[in-house]
Amino acid sequence: MTTPPNDSPRPKDGASQNEERIVPMRLQKFLARAGAASRRGSEDLMTAGRVCVNGVVTGELGSKVDPAVDVVTVDGREISIAENPVYIALNKPAGVITTMSDPQGRMTVATLIPLKDNPGLFPVGRLDYDTTGLLLFTTDGELAHRLLHPKWHVEKVYRALIDGRAMEAELDRLREGVSLDDGMTAPARVRSLRSSGTTTFVEIAISEGRKRQVRRMFSKIHHPVLELHRASFGPVDLGDLSRASWRHLSEDEVEALRHAVGMDKAAH
Repeated sequence: MTTPPNDSPRPKDGASQNEERIVPMRLQKFLARAGAASRRGSEDLMTAGRVCVNGVVTGELGSKVDPAVDVVTVDGREISIAENPVYIALNKPAGVITTMSDPQGRMTVATLIPLKDNPGLFPVGRLDYDTTGLLLFTTDGELAHRLLHPKWHVEKVYRALIDGRAMEAELDRLREGVSLDDGMTAPARVRSLRSSGTTTFVEIAISEGRKRQVRRMFSKIHHPVLELHRASFGPVDLGDLSRASWRHLSEDEVEALRHAVGMDKAAH
């Protein structure tokens, strides 16, 4: 039990001073669980001076808050931890950027999901402008943070049409790891699905999430990607979801995602 001192803000409506609650909580963790951004993104919001606690700009990463007492705002909008997080799968089309807004007026993924009904939704990672396929959204910042963290090795499966006829010896380089400008890649699972004289259709599974990683890996073996599509993210498959459409994840899919990153149901 924790009772705020006399000079602390009064509890929010409906929150008793004597009820049990999580105290204290790191501000960046609160922001992530509230769906403001991923854990790393939440830190960026804080250091940019966009987060206020009880009306005071709070940028120190070690800051802690009491969710039942403190009022937290991002860009002036109050946020809170949702009791029932939302999980959505989108089949992203090409020509759409993975941001929630764009100052240049380009089409964003925010226009394709039910953001009005779920204002805390944000994408779990990114897909390039020209890449299609499965993009997850959630208001569960902690799950998103873990899904993207290299510690958990969550596998993502892509299907790519690449230029030229790729030989197994060339694909073996990807299976062993290749050196990119930001370091060696982890071994990938790669298989050739079909080939013509001028192109090869391949499937590749990686557990990292570097910028344009799949495209850079194939360029390294001199087979540039012509088309790229993500078919699955961890245990979640795109299935027959049509292009530019979305759906809620099933309870089984959410449970499988949480299991993949060491979170059980009690961790909500």
